[in-house]
Amino acid sequence: MELMKKSLTTLLGALLILLGIMFLIIPGPSIIFILPGLLLLSLNFPAAKPWLKKSMKLMGAAAAWLDKKLLNAKYR
Repeated sequence: MELMKKSLTTLLGALLILLGIMFLIIPGPSIIFILPGLLLLSLNFPAAKPWLKKSMKLMGAAAAWLDKKLLNAKYR
């Protein structure tokens, strides 16, 4: 049962990553697929954890930058 669970999370994570990469090439919501894919892959593969942490850090920085820009535009 444990092997089946690991296999399923790995397969689903890889599928989400591939969909995210596909949406990088064609217009689409790539980040919505890449982050959950990295999360699922990091459950079984320690090498995926630094990628997940880095992407979460970059997303936080991008959100802070966007908040700052929107607040500045609102009060001008």
